[in-house]
Amino acid sequence: LCVEKSLSPSQCQPPSVLKSSMPTPTAILLISCPDQRGIVARLASFLFERGGNIVDSDQHSDLQAGRFLGRLEWELAGFQLGKEDLRAALAEIVGPMGGSWELHFSDEVPRIAIWCSRQEHCLLDLLWRGQAGELGGDLALVLSNHDLLRHHVEPLGIPFHVLPVSPETKAAVEARELDLLRQERVELVVLAKYMQVLSPDFLRAFPNVINIHHSFLPAFAGAQPYHQAHARGVKLIGATAHFVTEALDAGPIIEQDVVRVSHRDTVEDLVRKGKDMERLALARAVRLHLQRRVLTCGNKTVVFE
Repeated sequence: LCVEKSLSPSQCQPPSVLKSSMPTPTAILLISCPDQRGIVARLASFLFERGGNIVDSDQHSDLQAGRFLGRLEWELAGFQLGKEDLRAALAEIVGPMGGSWELHFSDEVPRIAIWCSRQEHCLLDLLWRGQAGELGGDLALVLSNHDLLRHHVEPLGIPFHVLPVSPETKAAVEARELDLLRQERVELVVLAKYMQVLSPDFLRAFPNVINIHHSFLPAFAGAQPYHQAHARGVKLIGATAHFVTEALDAGPIIEQDVVRVSHRDTVEDLVRKGKDMERLALARAVRLHLQRRVLTCGNKTVVFE
């Protein structure tokens, strides 16, 4: 029938299908506070009384730390409060609970920056996923300390910045990087094999950084983990995406993946297999973060998948 009347595929869909394919803007609340009775009830009542329709709810109580961590997502359609009034109202109800909270909106797309060096596999994967709309964020820029990967980036219309780093210029370069992030309103930096250690001063000024490490941490931290794994004769290797902290390769872990290896595999085989895991783990971590599904609790994360 659609072919005979020259209708487009979308015109052939019943109204219910068309409506369901169009996402409704939502608000997302992330909360981390001392565990106490009635948190979920208070938040649910707050939303119900203002016409909120909850579409996703998850929570976790860390008994050892004595903390409650939760994620609430509700539709903005029909909700009685605008964005700014909502922030003020939530401050009144969530503030007395102690701890911290964040409010995000699905129709406000975060801007991200990818930093890389010479290796291209993670960069190419993120560029492809960004073009396909899989990440949930806009690629604001790519920054590198080398010029080798420019040809992958600029044809996509994404700015490519080269800032070489040396011990003598590190402080000045990081100051320029921070200016660039502010100018471009970047929310998240993704280290796609950047191969540079960020200073404590940089991380205090801009703590939202995700890194990919080519090892199943905490095993084989530091340099040449695949060589270490081969020398140890492991049967599994992996990759770890984690938040960056001042302690090298020790930040809260967001996502990990593994692949089996055998005694027949060379170091080069481990590197090849490991790159697949690096791409997957990093892309998943970025997407989970941008979907506002990750909360830190000490040096761990709670991921609401």
